Order: sequence, then structure tokens, then C-alpha cells
Amino acid sequence: MGFLIEVVIGGLMAGVLYALVALGFVLIFKASGVFNFAQGAMVLFSALAFARLAEWIPPLIGVDSLLLGNVIAFCLAVVIMVVLAMVIERLVLRPLVNQEGIVLLMATLGVSYFLDGFGQTIWGSSIYEINLGISKDPLFILNDVFQGGILINRDDVVAAVAATLLVIILAIFFQKTSTGRALRAVADDHQAAQSIGIPLNRIWVIVWAVAGFVALVAGAVWGSKLGVQFSLAVLALKALPVVILGGFTSIPGAIIGGLIIGVGEKVSEVYLGPIIGGGIENWFAYGLALCFLLIRPQGLFGERIIDRV
Repeated sequence: MGFLIEVVIGGLMAGVLYALVALGFVLIFKASGVFNFAQGAMVLFSALAFARLAEWIPPLIGVDSLLLGNVIAFCLAVVIMVVLAMVIERLVLRPLVNQEGIVLLMATLGVSYFLDGFGQTIWGSSIYEINLGISKDPLFILNDVFQGGILINRDDVVAAVAATLLVIILAIFFQKTSTGRALRAVADDHQAAQSIGIPLNRIWVIVWAVAGFVALVAGAVWGSKLGVQFSLAVLALKALPVVILGGFTSIPGAIIGGLIIGVGEKVSEVYLGPIIGGGIENWFAYGLALCFLLIRPQGLFGERIIDRV
């Protein structure tokens, strides 16, 4: 029983990491109705920026404090992602206002490839370390209940706390603020939103900046755990099944979907892998997403689309 609980907890923590990336997908889709293929590249770009700035800033300003260096680097990385959002809106999104969704989808795909190359040109293409000051020694809990206790990685605990805070903040932002309501109005109908005075360009800058901030948090956590490398952009593909499962318009759904897929992957790999062969962890999420597309395409918490004719 102790081993099963440890596997489940490991799956939950992996699911939280997937959900951090999925939040960015949901934000863009919720505000524009377009799936953002560039989210994975934004995770890589922001993580590279944070890693390199954290490496350069302490010697530059003459401080040895890891915390201070990380705080300054993180704030500068946030500024970079906001500027990036402004550039994307001005050069890519603004000329495509009121175009078909497929046009915007292909535009985000182009942004993805550009950020992959541009980020590595500026920040470098080696594997970089992000040191958040988190001990790599695992935590052991429930020692009195199970022999040897249950092992938990400290990085995963930080990711869980970060994801929880982001979900709470974003849920309040979308539901309780005028800007959040304007974002939802823009997603429903660009032209109608413009006709009542909602500035589409400003709204898109805001949502891409918020998505960039979420990408930075996800990149920092993933980079601390695995190192900052090109595979971070590929890891974002794991967030696609999470979004399909939870619903493209649901922020809580991104978290629930990530947890379900994380636990499903770990449990199936550990208990079914020896029976039917390894590699289940690589395709489980996509198989589950395919089933949901056939049975409930809007996801667990997505909004059902009703067309009246």
C-alpha cells in the first residue's frame, strides 16, 4: 500500500507540472478562441531568460545572494515576457484581427518556431541550471504509518503550491475583474467586443503577457527539476491532452486534467508496464485524450457549444 501511495503522489506531482503549462494554453484560448502552439516555446524562452539572467546578474551587481539574484532575474524575465507579448500583438496578432481561427493558429505555430530559434540565439543552446535554492534531498512523510515512509521531491511540492496560487489568482481575475470579463467577451466575438468599446489590441497584450508569466513560472519549476534544455518545448505537448481532458476554457479543468493524466501515467507504467510492455507513459495521455474527443469533446469542465439554426 505504501508503494502505491508513493506512485500516486508521484503522479499527482507530475500532473501539477503538466497543468502549469496547460494553464497558458487555456488562457490564450479563453481570451482569443485560438489554440496557442507557441506556449511550449514560451516556456523554453522564459526559462532560458531566467536561467541566464540569474547567472549573469550576481557578478554584474556584485552580490553573492542567491535569493536576491533570482528575484532580480525573475522580475527582469517578467518584463521580457511582457515586451514579447507587446511585440507579438503588434507584429502578428494586430494584422490578423477578425481573420479565421485557422489563420491565427498557423500564426502561433510560426511564433513557436521563431521563439525556439531566437531564444537559443540570444541565451545560448546549452543545458542550463536553475537553482531556486530548493534542497534536492527528498522528503519522507508518514514514517510511522508505512515502513520507510513515502518519498516526495521538494521541487514537486513547490510546483504544487505555485499551481494552486496561480489557479486562485487567475480564477479571481477572470470572474471578478472588468478586464477578465472583457477577455471572455473578446473570446466569444471579436467584432461584437470591439463594437461596445473593448480595445482588442490591449486585451490581447494583457492575455499574452499573463500567459508569458505563467510560462515563466512553469519554465522555472521545470528547469529547476530537469535543467533548461530544448526538450522543455517538447514537454509542452504533454499539456495538450491535459487541456483536451479538462476543457479548453476551464482553468480548474487544466489542474484536474493534469492530475488525472499524471496519476494515470505513473500507475499504468508501474503496474501495467511489466505486463504489456514498457513505454505506456509515453502514449497514455494521448490515448486518454482521444477517448475524450470521441465521447466528450468539450472536456470535463469545458463549455458545451450549442449552435442554433
